[in-house]
Amino acid sequence: MKTVKLGNTNWTASNVALGIMRMDALTPAEAASSLNAAVDAGINFIDSADIYGQGASEKVFGAALKQSGLRRDQLFIQSKGGIIVDPARSHGSLVFGKRYDFSKQHLIDAVDGELSRMGIDYLDAFLLHRPDPLMEPEEVAAAFDELQQAGKVRHFGVSNFDPQQFAFLQENISQPLLINQVQFSVMHTGMVNAGMHVNMEDPRSVNRDGGLLAFSRRKHVTLQAWSPFQYGMFAGVYIDNAKFPELNAKLAELAAKYHVSKNGIAVAWILRMPVPFQVILGTMNPAHIKDSAAGSDVTLTRQEWYDVYFAAGNDLP
Repeated sequence: MKTVKLGNTNWTASNVALGIMRMDALTPAEAASSLNAAVDAGINFIDSADIYGQGASEKVFGAALKQSGLRRDQLFIQSKGGIIVDPARSHGSLVFGKRYDFSKQHLIDAVDGELSRMGIDYLDAFLLHRPDPLMEPEEVAAAFDELQQAGKVRHFGVSNFDPQQFAFLQENISQPLLINQVQFSVMHTGMVNAGMHVNMEDPRSVNRDGGLLAFSRRKHVTLQAWSPFQYGMFAGVYIDNAKFPELNAKLAELAAKYHVSKNGIAVAWILRMPVPFQVILGTMNPAHIKDSAAGSDVTLTRQEWYDVYFAAGNDLP
């Protein structure tokens, strides 16, 4: 398992992480098996959020951590906060918000709840979970300062922020923002498309993220790719999906060459980017965790990267 440097620091972790959004569907014993499979595959980074399973995922994780035999210091544990859940529209792991809330008290309460549910004393990283248009930076700064001084959070970041939102927040807090968690996969390539279709009029020229890839490279921000095997907004998995025959044929060809699964090639495709990326796996299946994590050790050639990109329906201008 290769590692990635988190932000402009000497903090390194596995470049594949385990996301626990779906862990609420498991028993603690099943979740412990998933954790041990991840660690056996070289993964030492866990990603969570207070809204996953409306808190149940973190409770299961806490119980599983005790059953797994793993020590707290063997894992980097990250969680996110800032979304107020709408129970009327939320079902199990699929959670919808009724508002965002970056007030000082809510962020502190969010972290306290996460630590309590997981049965741990600190988070290695805490991310703001999607941009809040009502964000008051002094509130966020006060929350981050208090959380860090209390030893509850070691590092900070954001999710789904564009460069201007990221830069504005960074100018108003004392801690470096190390991470930005964004959707990215071979079937979600808007950040790549716009960077190539510059000053053109076709659909791929639309810049939806404000130049996030170039910004992240300039500012040494680590991007975490969520939904690496999904297309659309949780529309489904593209691996072994009959809707995408050309892509699956190319993934299968490369999987055979490198002796990994299609999932492994999909992971390797993301990690081939020169931007520091960390891939967040969402599966709880121990076998799938291991075969996906194997992509960390595959380095695609430049042409292979482009061939997968073309097979997903993209082109060059």
